[in-house]
Amino acid sequence: MVKPTLFIDADACPVVREALDVARKAHVPCVLAGNATQNLERHVRASDPREPRQDFWVRINQVGVGADSADFAIVSELEQGDVVVTQDIGLASMVLGRDARAIDVRGRRFDPVTIDAMLFIRHEEKKVRRAGGRTKGPAPFTSEDRRRFSRSLKELLSERS
Repeated sequence: MVKPTLFIDADACPVVREALDVARKAHVPCVLAGNATQNLERHVRASDPREPRQDFWVRINQVGVGADSADFAIVSELEQGDVVVTQDIGLASMVLGRDARAIDVRGRRFDPVTIDAMLFIRHEEKKVRRAGGRTKGPAPFTSEDRRRFSRSLKELLSERS
């Protein structure tokens, strides 16, 4: 079985540290993708290997500043069975379309069966906001969310795709 690569959509991602910790323990290679305004290096240990090898290594992919630059950089590299950490439903949809897997920062897996409904809801909420209305935002991010994310990511990386 070929190990998946873990891609982290690092733009505003609150669980980069947890994702890297899980990847280290699972011996899974990791790519941090984010725009050039972020210091992604702060998440990487000096002892983390940077060159591709059989087990864990990490690469930083800093992309230009643009609305979906990191998303497209991730999708362009994806292979079947890879795993992406993202809060972005649009990116998750593209990931699933490439026969890869996606998980959000609270540990919920994106599912091909429900992704279209999630995209529809996102679209409808955006229409409400454009018309001057308000929509409910996400609940505050908690330490339980972090623990759930780590558990779920560990399970996901150990599964066969």
